[in-house]
Amino acid sequence: MRTRAPLTLILLATITVIWLYEALTGAYMNDQAMIAMGAIIPDALQPNGYWRLVTGMFLHGGWLHWASNCWALYQLGTLYEMLFGTRRFAAVYFVTGICASIASASHLMPGQPSLGASGAIFGLLGAFIFSIRRSPRYRNQPWTRGLIGQLIFWIVVNIGIGMSVKMIDNVAHVGGLIAGLLIGLLPQNVPPQSPGSSVIDVNHTYGSE
Repeated sequence: MRTRAPLTLILLATITVIWLYEALTGAYMNDQAMIAMGAIIPDALQPNGYWRLVTGMFLHGGWLHWASNCWALYQLGTLYEMLFGTRRFAAVYFVTGICASIASASHLMPGQPSLGASGAIFGLLGAFIFSIRRSPRYRNQPWTRGLIGQLIFWIVVNIGIGMSVKMIDNVAHVGGLIAGLLIGLLPQNVPPQSPGSSVIDVNHTYGSE
């Protein structure tokens, strides 16, 4: 993974360092502190707030939120980056994450922050499905049907959880997912690498926004 998924490692390290700062300062327990650090708020859709569309992706509201998102990113990001390349992974992660942030900011009440990497993680889930189906190398592989089935299963489960838990920002999840599905339809300009024995089962519940 060190040589074939470098961006995933960088993202995980960055998210973890930021979380450690949040934990040590207690910022994650204070909405105003999180807003000051760059959480998503309605003002993120104003020119002077666009930076929040990215920074909000790196903040988390508790250790479980951080841990579940990092675990999901480790599995999905590592596999996607190895199969389809760092450039495509970067495009999927940041474009879908920003789309999720825009969706989130569009429905938030004033002073209500939203944060987390799960909008981008849902984007990866969506992009994975069509990236595999459109790949001449992978679409007919025996392992892809099972993987796609797992991806769809966890999408449904997590959206269902988001509908039943008030604090989960399901709008961000759906926004990231739709963006990921659309990006997955784009042509693949660089031939993907062979997965070899690196296929990782997607067998857990993903973190919430």
